[in-house]
Amino acid sequence: MKTVGVISDTHGLLRPEALEVLEGVDLIVHAGDIGVPTILDSLRQLAPVFAVSGNVDRGPWAHALPGTEVVAVDDQLVYVLHDLQQMVVDPTTAGFRVVISGHSHVPKVEETRGVVYLNPGSAGPRRLRLPISMARMMVGVGRGASDRPPKQWPVQTFTFGDGAKRIEVQMISLEDRG
Repeated sequence: MKTVGVISDTHGLLRPEALEVLEGVDLIVHAGDIGVPTILDSLRQLAPVFAVSGNVDRGPWAHALPGTEVVAVDDQLVYVLHDLQQMVVDPTTAGFRVVISGHSHVPKVEETRGVVYLNPGSAGPRRLRLPISMARMMVGVGRGASDRPPKQWPVQTFTFGDGAKRIEVQMISLEDRG
């Protein structure tokens, strides 16, 4: 089993709470609108990072980022892009088990036609009245210490499939600690 930290729409703000939630993950996916390159540097100190550019990412550092990324997590393929509305592939036909996106700042997870769609929401500056959130995703079987966020974080857990195709998503609010 692998634990993936999923974050998006930091817009130049990497909250200490987000770093705390990401401790112990096997890899990190940033779904764009990073804001500044130092955020990626900070994330790389915790785990390998896969990041895509978002609509606010500008400059040479941002141009070096791909617009989409395919990440293999154990035997499962994860497709990453910033804006789900820009997706031009059929994830089912392409063999993707998970599609991770950002852009809307609205946290959401659902499964359609065997594909888990995950938007962790925004971990950056508050936008309107939307929550400040991120996610942890466990892929495959087994359980370990890294699959549990610190106890004080409000978490909603969603599980899809079983065995090697099992995906568990923890949607984590970075607000209202217990």
